[in-house]
Amino acid sequence: MVDREKILAVLRKRFPGASVTDIAAAANAIVGLGDEWQEVSDTTDLQHLVDRLRHGHEFRLFERRTEP
Repeated sequence: MVDREKILAVLRKRFPGASVTDIAAAANAIVGLGDEWQEVSDTTDLQHLVDRLRHGHEFRLFERRTEP
């Protein structure tokens, strides 16, 4: 289980200019990811994502697990 307070602390440190509302929304989204989701390590090469990566964007892709 993810500790929401730890998530809030990390988000505040990582995004010091973000509003309290934005930090809370991001924490809610992270905490809301259930155990049925896992990070994808091998992804399909999509040109759109590649272009955005080249411009400094960072992506984390998740997929729903098919097994319980």
